Amino acid sequence: MILWNTDLLSDIDSLRLYAGIHAKTWGYYRLLSQRFPYAVYYTLENDTVPIHAVLDCRQDPERVQRRVQP
Repeated sequence: MILWNTDLLSDIDSLRLYAGIHAKTWGYYRLLSQRFPYAVYYTLENDTVPIHAVLDCRQDPERVQRRVQP
């Protein structure tokens, strides 16, 4: 469970300006949040930025990969 806070919400809101500049991981753009340890996985579709997942980076990388793989 993620405790939503202003830092994480601000990072997600920043995608309005900076969507698409982040490195791609497993087919999704990955924004590493200023609020450690979270990462936001998203795609670009026309004028929208669908968020696929907000995950804790402390998890097993294989588990994260299974979660974000389409």
